[in-house]
Amino acid sequence: PGCFDYAAYLARRQVYWTVTARRRTPVRVLSGDCGSPIWRVIYGIRGATLERIERLYAGQPYRRAVLEAVLIGSAGGLEKAWRELWRRTGTYHALVISGLQITVLAAVFLFLFRLCLLPESLALALTALAAWLYALAAGAEAPVIRAAAGFTLFVLGRSLYRRLRLLNLLAAAAIAFLLADPEELFDPSFQLSFLAVAAIGALAVPVLAAGSAPLAHGLADLADRGRDPALEPRVAHFRVELRLLAETIALATGMRERWALAMLALPLRAGFMLFDLALVSLAVQIGLALPMALYFHRMSLSGLSANLLIGPLMSALVPVGFLALATGWGPALAAAGWLVDLSRRVVEWHAAWEPNWRIPDPPRWLAIAIAAALVGAGLAARRGRRPLMVAVALLVALLALLICHPFAPVVRRGALELAAIDVGQGESLFVAFPSGRLMVVDGGGFPAVGRRRPNLDIGEDVVSAYLWTRGIKRLDVLVATHGHEDHLGGLPALLENFRPEQLWFGAMPETPSWQALCERARRLGVRMAPLRAGETLHFGGAEIEVLAPEADYQPAGVPHNNDSLVMLISYGRHRFLLTGDVESQAEASLLERGQLGKLDVLKVAHHGSRSSTSAALLDLTRPALALISAGFQNSYNLPHPALLERLAERRTLTLRTDRHGLIRVLSDGSRLELDTVRWQP
Repeated sequence: PGCFDYAAYLARRQVYWTVTARRRTPVRVLSGDCGSPIWRVIYGIRGATLERIERLYAGQPYRRAVLEAVLIGSAGGLEKAWRELWRRTGTYHALVISGLQITVLAAVFLFLFRLCLLPESLALALTALAAWLYALAAGAEAPVIRAAAGFTLFVLGRSLYRRLRLLNLLAAAAIAFLLADPEELFDPSFQLSFLAVAAIGALAVPVLAAGSAPLAHGLADLADRGRDPALEPRVAHFRVELRLLAETIALATGMRERWALAMLALPLRAGFMLFDLALVSLAVQIGLALPMALYFHRMSLSGLSANLLIGPLMSALVPVGFLALATGWGPALAAAGWLVDLSRRVVEWHAAWEPNWRIPDPPRWLAIAIAAALVGAGLAARRGRRPLMVAVALLVALLALLICHPFAPVVRRGALELAAIDVGQGESLFVAFPSGRLMVVDGGGFPAVGRRRPNLDIGEDVVSAYLWTRGIKRLDVLVATHGHEDHLGGLPALLENFRPEQLWFGAMPETPSWQALCERARRLGVRMAPLRAGETLHFGGAEIEVLAPEADYQPAGVPHNNDSLVMLISYGRHRFLLTGDVESQAEASLLERGQLGKLDVLKVAHHGSRSSTSAALLDLTRPALALISAGFQNSYNLPHPALLERLAERRTLTLRTDRHGLIRVLSDGSRLELDTVRWQP
C-alpha cells in the first residue's frame, strides 16, 4: 500500500508484458511489419534523436541524461540520486517535456514559415502539426499533449478571431484528453500537469491582470504622452510620474530625457518580470502542494527561489539544445552542456540547505478542505483584494497543517501490530507497540549492479511509502538485523525520512554500507544501541528479549546470515519471534540455550530457505502462524518446498508476501487478528 503501481502505469500505456534478461547478453530488435506504420516512423525519429544525443555527448552521462529528458522526454538515463536532487528542490518538473518545449518549437517553426512568406493561417496550421509530431515523438505524456492541444486551440481561436482565455483552453484540452482515455484522470502526470496550469490561470493571472501587468504594459512608449488618455488612470499616473522623474534626472545630470526614461524603464521591466515569475512559481507551488504531498510526500521550501533560477536556464537550454542537436555545431554543444552544468549547480546549492521535509498522507478531511480552499481562492481572485486575502489566509492555514502534520499515526492503541511489508526478495517488518511507539526492523533493498545503484530504492519507494500511508512522521527505533543488502539497503532512506531516536543492531562487520549508515545516523543525531543475547527491554508496553547474537560472538569481515539479531517480543499471552536470516547453526545454539517455547507468530528466517527453520525448531515452538518474506517468482526458488512441507506437516498457517502482499498481525494480548492485501490459499 502506498507504493507506485507500476503494473497499472504500464497497463495505461498498453504494455502488458515485461521481459528481463538474466545474463548480459546483447538484445537485438528484429524488424517486422507488425504495429502501426505511423508509430513506427515516430518511434524511429525518437530513437534516432536519442542516438544522436548519446553520440554528441558520449562520456558525459549527466549532460546526456538531462538533454534526453528535456528535449525528447526520455528520463530513463537519470540516476536515482540525480532525480532526488531535483525533487528535493521542487524543480523536477523542469526535466519534464511540457509547454516550454512546445512554445519554443512553435516560435521557431512559425518564424521559419513566415520567413518563407506563407500566409499566417497556413503557417499556424503547419506549426500546430509540427507541435503534434514533436509531442508524439517525445512520448505523448500528459504535459506535452496538453501543451500541443492548447496550442492547437489557440490556432483555432485565432483563425476564428475569438478572444482566448487560459482556463477555457485548459478545460477544452482536458475534456479532449479524457474523451480519448478516461483513465488518464487518475494518472498523477495528468493531474499535476493540468493542476499546474490551472493554478496559474486561476491564481496568478487575475492578480497579474489587476496588478503588475497593466503597469508593465504602460512602460511601452513612455515618451508618447498621447497614449496616456487611452490607459486606465493608475497606469497613466504611473507614466506621468516616471516622466517627471526622468525630467528631474535629465536636469540634474545633463542627460537626455529619452535616455533617462530608458534608464528608468529597464530595471522596472526586469522587476516586473521577476515579480511575474515569482508569482507564477508561487501559484504553482500552492496549487501542487496537495498532490505533491499525496504522491511524493514532500514539500520544498527552496522551490520558489530555485524555480526563479531554473526557469530561465531551461528556457535558454531548450532552443540551444535543439540547435546543438540539429547542427552538431561545437559552440552550441558547449553552450548546451554549460547550461546543464549551471542548472546542476543551482539545484545542488539549493539541495544543500533544503531540509528533507517529508509529509505523511494527510487526513481525508484536510485534503478535501485544501481542495475546496484552492477552488475558493481561484474564485476570490476575481472578486477583489479582500476576498482574495481571506481565501489565501485560510489556504495558508490549511497548508500549514498539511506540512506540520500534527496528527497521530493510524495505529491501534493498546494493541501490538506486526506487519511484514512486501519488499520483494528482501525483508522489512513494521512493529507498532501498545503504547503507540513505532519500530521498523530492516529496510529491504538489493545490492548495486557494478558501480550503479538501482533506480528503485526499497526504503524510499516501498517501506517509506507504506509508513506515510499510515500517517507516520517519526519512528522511535530502527533495527538492523545484519549486514546483507536485502535487509540493510533500505535503512538509509528510513533514517533520513523518519529520524528515529535509536538504531538497534547486532553483530555488524565494518563494511562500507554499514559504515556509511553509521555516519548518517551520527549526523542525524540517532543514538546507536548494540544489542546482545541476554538483554531484556521493556519497550512500548511489551517485552523484548534479545536471543542472538551471543555476547562473545565476533562477526567475520563480510556479513553472514548467522550474524542476525534475533528478538522475541511478548505481549499478553502472545509471543512473536523475529529471526532475521539465521540458519541452522545459529538455530541450534538457540535450542541449546533453552530460551524458546511455544510461539504464536514465527517470522521464518532467511526468506524460507531450506537451511533455516528446522524441524527441531518447529517442534519446540509449534507456531500457530508463520510469516515468510520473499520475492514473487524469485530466482532462488524461495520459500523452499521442503520448508513449506515442514510447516504444512505441523499445520502451521503460512502467509507469504509474494502471494499475500502486506501481512498484518494484531494482538490485544489475548486474541490475534490477521489482515492481508490479497488472499491466496
